[in-house]
Amino acid sequence: MLLDLKTVSPLPNFQLDLEFENGEQRRFDMRPLLVMKPWNRIATPALFERVRVDYGTAVWPGEIDIAPETLYDDSVPLPQPESN
Repeated sequence: MLLDLKTVSPLPNFQLDLEFENGEQRRFDMRPLLVMKPWNRIATPALFERVRVDYGTAVWPGEIDIAPETLYDDSVPLPQPESN
């Protein structure tokens, strides 16, 4: 099942908060990827924070992106607020 990314929010320490089209909210750690090409080009906070959603995935300036299935498979679910 391929899920498109709906929203992305950059966090300190090269983390991304993600929301997918099914409503799931997850957190992805970019640090392991930042030592590899092409992601090494966004390994500064100023560039990393310029992430946006385009074509259903996370995209940075310079045509740098990451597959949505990688974002989903390698992320962890965020705790959901308890409803009363």
